[in-house]
Amino acid sequence: MLQLRPILSTLRRHRTAALLIVLEIALTCAIVCNSVFLIANRIDRVRLGSGLADSELSYLGARAIGSDNNAAAITREDLAALRAIPGVRGAAIMSSVPFGHSAWVMGVGLVPNQPVPTIEVASYNGDVGLPGVLGLKLIAGRDFHADEVIDDEAFQKSTDSRLAGVIVTRAVAERLFPGADAVGKSIYIFGTAPSPIVGVVDRMVSAHPSFGDERDLYSVILPIRPAYDGGTYVLRSDAAQRDSVLKAAVAALDRVDPHRVAQEHGRFEDLRREYYQSDVAMVWLLAGVCVALLVVTAFGIVGLASFWVQQRTKMIGTRRALGATRGQILRYFQTENLLLTTAGIAVGMLGAFAINQWLMTQYELPRLPALYLPLGALVLWALGQIAVLAPARRAAALPPAHAMRGLA
Repeated sequence: MLQLRPILSTLRRHRTAALLIVLEIALTCAIVCNSVFLIANRIDRVRLGSGLADSELSYLGARAIGSDNNAAAITREDLAALRAIPGVRGAAIMSSVPFGHSAWVMGVGLVPNQPVPTIEVASYNGDVGLPGVLGLKLIAGRDFHADEVIDDEAFQKSTDSRLAGVIVTRAVAERLFPGADAVGKSIYIFGTAPSPIVGVVDRMVSAHPSFGDERDLYSVILPIRPAYDGGTYVLRSDAAQRDSVLKAAVAALDRVDPHRVAQEHGRFEDLRREYYQSDVAMVWLLAGVCVALLVVTAFGIVGLASFWVQQRTKMIGTRRALGATRGQILRYFQTENLLLTTAGIAVGMLGAFAINQWLMTQYELPRLPALYLPLGALVLWALGQIAVLAPARRAAALPPAHAMRGLA
């Protein structure tokens, strides 16, 4: 405490340099706190478990050349041919695939014609056995029965939008019916037609996950079998056989109907990797920004401390001559740095909240957790003390006689 008065007096005489360091620390604090938060948010998105047997799945699309009035019948032939391929443990068709280029989102209500949906979900149209092919874990209820599935073409022409049943994820069930068994309860997807829940799977990621939390698991499977020209085939096989199985699948579809063009196809893992490619790039970019800012701040502290040591050579020598120990000189500069860093952190915390509010408004990001601020403060305090240590040790090592003559 006895050192605060001379420290504050010195800082007032060098207020411009002190202010620059405070502003540099404040800017670093504000940007680094939000950058680390964004990095954590992106990592949560990338690490989100899909609920699927990703390492065993391949996807394959095909489109007709011109119109095809027999698409539903050809789709059944395709599925039979795909299931007969050696190494294929299951084959199904669905309207869209997770991490793919298309997605269907719809509102779900608890009453007919609900003005504002209770929840918005990713909708997957599929056939009997789709949960098993995808590797989904059924935790309640059952899969669809064969007589509950309707062809998409027939469903579109029908005036009755009632579904025999739907399968939802645990996240949807808990959101709609917290603390209750969702199986047997009805939800409303198409107007006034109730759709009973017949099964609940543990998790299934939405087609375009973007939140990094349970909202990315709001998914519903509908018993509507898409035709090949409006859906994507999914194959399940051992990981080591996927490439050969996929090659055989392309040939099998060509044998069933050669008047088609094979569309996108590949492994689910590659599809997921491509989907999150921008997120991974953003993580590395933000990490680089954080490191660069911390390095620049550290060099700024070192440079200023070294400059002040040169400017205060006589003062240091006087204090040493009056009995100040090396430890006291060292603590003087460390205390000075601690005051500057604390001032910068205080301003930086306000800036961090301001930047976060702007990000929330512009990009619908969540609020910055308060935990990031004290963690950021600890990092900057430690950085400041480490950065000032070398100049402070040089100051403490100055011989009193040399310092008094200004020869150091």
